[in-house]
Amino acid sequence: MALIVQKYGGSSVGTIDRIKNVARRVAHHYKQGNQVVVVVSAMQGETNRLLGLAKELTSTPDPRELDVIASTGEQVTIGLLSIALQTMGFRAKSYTGGQVRVLTDSAFTKSRILEIDCDRILTDLNQGSIVVVAGFQGVDGGGNITTLGRGGSDTSAVALAAALKADECQIYTDVDGVYTTDPRIVPDARRLDTVTFEEMLEMASLGSKVLQIRSVEFAGKYKVKLRVLSSLDDPESNEPGTLITFEENTNMEQAIISGIAFTRDEAQISLMDIEDRPGIAYALLGPVAEANIDVDMIVQNVSESGKTHLSFTVNDTEYEKAIAVLKRERDAGRFTARDIKGTKNVCKVSVVGIGMRSHAGVASKMFSALAKENINIQVITTSEIKISVLIEEKYLELAVRVLHKAFELDKAP
Repeated sequence: MALIVQKYGGSSVGTIDRIKNVARRVAHHYKQGNQVVVVVSAMQGETNRLLGLAKELTSTPDPRELDVIASTGEQVTIGLLSIALQTMGFRAKSYTGGQVRVLTDSAFTKSRILEIDCDRILTDLNQGSIVVVAGFQGVDGGGNITTLGRGGSDTSAVALAAALKADECQIYTDVDGVYTTDPRIVPDARRLDTVTFEEMLEMASLGSKVLQIRSVEFAGKYKVKLRVLSSLDDPESNEPGTLITFEENTNMEQAIISGIAFTRDEAQISLMDIEDRPGIAYALLGPVAEANIDVDMIVQNVSESGKTHLSFTVNDTEYEKAIAVLKRERDAGRFTARDIKGTKNVCKVSVVGIGMRSHAGVASKMFSALAKENINIQVITTSEIKISVLIEEKYLELAVRVLHKAFELDKAP
């Protein structure tokens, strides 16, 4: 007997027919002798609909009340899935995050899980029930309903798997695993049998939408065995999906590059002719951080005549806010700059792979492939297992295709 936590996203439970399909899949695993805990999201589009209602009343709704509203989407799904399982003859019981007592902090709309009380779930499992839990939500110490932010159901599932010491956490989506890149851009993209947590973290942070980054961090921290599968396959097909594992547990020859990640949601801001002095980077980026704006890629030019240029990227939704903060600080005399300018017409493309640690020439191959297509690189950042470049957005799909081909990702390692 194994204890399995399964998570199904909004597209997997988007209609009654799809909920019935999920119920059949859950039943298939249960009939194999496993204990099953199911974590579900709201039906596709429901969270946006609910939040849209609040914003019809005011453009700045209270975050606490937004969580009260948004959490109801998952409650509908857990009830429907439990009824679907019951009509098939199985014992099933649903719980909201508050009923399980997923304890979080009080950062409404983006809370973090502190601890989970698993007693009720374990009692039900030992009595032969399938337990269905609402993802994306919990309660704080004061009993207020909280939500975990976009993609929070992945985090809920991994956190429950860690707390229950589950044998495996299965994340079901509308794709059948993690691919070398987005198959919609590169039809020859290949599904990976395994990928390391380190690589998955990089890919999630660099734009891969398969898993929410917090869930991968959680899984890596608590050594949760994680697998990505498709909810649209035949429940009895036993497709393996992609196993996210630890580098030390893989015995196969590792490919140099595992995938190409990208994000369109980038904006670049440049400050021209700022004074080159100790503390200038903090004077510029400190107020941006205090405004809760995440800064990504940063480049500072060599000083010339006591002046330099500094560029950095932010999410395009925070572009105007960041520009406003910088202009406010400049006008207050915190720094001088000849000009503050930027653009949203940029994107980030990254190559990711733990094989980079032991293979030279990855950067030169990447830059050569882009140069042959006359794609200009504006910013470069690197880590041990990734190289990211900022380019014009119009070249995104071309860049992904040529890099996928250059690193022969359509071929098995």
